[in-house]
Amino acid sequence: MELSSILKPNAVRVIGAASSKKRLFQEITDLAEVSLKLDAQEMLEALLERESLGPTGVGHGVALPHARLKGLDQVAGVFVLLEKPLDFGAVDRQPVDLAFALFAPEDAGVEHLKALALVSRTLREQSVCTKLRANPDPTKLYAILTESHPLQAA
Repeated sequence: MELSSILKPNAVRVIGAASSKKRLFQEITDLAEVSLKLDAQEMLEALLERESLGPTGVGHGVALPHARLKGLDQVAGVFVLLEKPLDFGAVDRQPVDLAFALFAPEDAGVEHLKALALVSRTLREQSVCTKLRANPDPTKLYAILTESHPLQAA
């Protein structure tokens, strides 16, 4: 599995700031509605429901919100770079400025987990995160995320 099979160029955005986690999720779902052609409100509710189980801020400024949805036929992602980091309730209590949201079909057991592991491995690489934070251009962000990275096993 490659990130380019999950993330499309039109699913990457830079936003100035989000006033709350819910507002960030609204930005994500608005972008996903355009790129995935799914209902933003349904995606927002699914993200909030998953987040209620525990924060998806994984540390080092990275959040990996994810949800399962009806009507989706394959795993798809949306990436957002925040110019102003947001208090996200991450495990290390650091604010989040990189958010990669994943949406999976309701019955996508192992594919959802493989995609989550791939995104997690990619964003655990300090060099990748440094490049992302230094390039506030969606085209460059997409290129950085989808280029081959020598990643270690999860």
